Amino acid sequence: MGNLHDGHIALLEQSMRCNDITICSIFVNALQFSLNEDWDKYPRTYDTDCEKLRQAGCDYLFHPDDLEMYPNGLDTQSRVICPAMTDVLCGASRPGHFEGVTTVVSKLFNIIQPDEAIFGIKDYQQLAVIRRMVEDLCMPIEISAAPIHREPDGLAMSSRNRYITEDERPRVTVLKESLDWMASQIMKGNKEFAKLESEAGKRIKSEGFTVDYVTCSHSKTLDLAANDDKEITVLGAIFTQSARLIDNVSVRLS
Repeated sequence: MGNLHDGHIALLEQSMRCNDITICSIFVNALQFSLNEDWDKYPRTYDTDCEKLRQAGCDYLFHPDDLEMYPNGLDTQSRVICPAMTDVLCGASRPGHFEGVTTVVSKLFNIIQPDEAIFGIKDYQQLAVIRRMVEDLCMPIEISAAPIHREPDGLAMSSRNRYITEDERPRVTVLKESLDWMASQIMKGNKEFAKLESEAGKRIKSEGFTVDYVTCSHSKTLDLAANDDKEITVLGAIFTQSARLIDNVSVRLS
């Protein structure tokens, strides 16, 4: 959605290593914002974004306006709905968000018709939902994942990091630190997931932040983790004064 940072450029570079032509799309999609969210103030930095794409060597930029993407308006727009994995985690606190994501991504896929599409692991639920949509709708597209790009202190890069106050900035690393702790406990054989989630939540709250969720999930289905799961992803979301931050850590058990 624009306001490009080094994490976005890393997606671009991964694409350029694997493909003959790389296309970046920039579109601030109103359909995935709830009524109380920040669509109006979401940062739009088109000129700066273009310069970053030129410097990185991007072949093409697709930058449609609202009329091009939704010629008949949002109210009557046909929707793509993925009923699995969209009413939990971020979907629980952002109703309608993933319907907006799957609709716009399917439109972008139909317009550009890529062989491969690369999404960052930071938005883990989004990646899982898009993979499911592509599988369910038999789209001939390979969905690839790119590692989380982080600030030097470990904070996952995000366009919304600019909303973090100077006072909050040293403390927001508690999200990743708490998830890392949970992952290390699971790797040691601790399967008391509810207790791990509760303790991580306490750690986050002690730093003055509100917990949206901290959850241990099956890495593919996003169902609550079970004792016999071998692939588990620990996901968390917190609210600062003006930002909502997400992060995740995955573990594979033998």
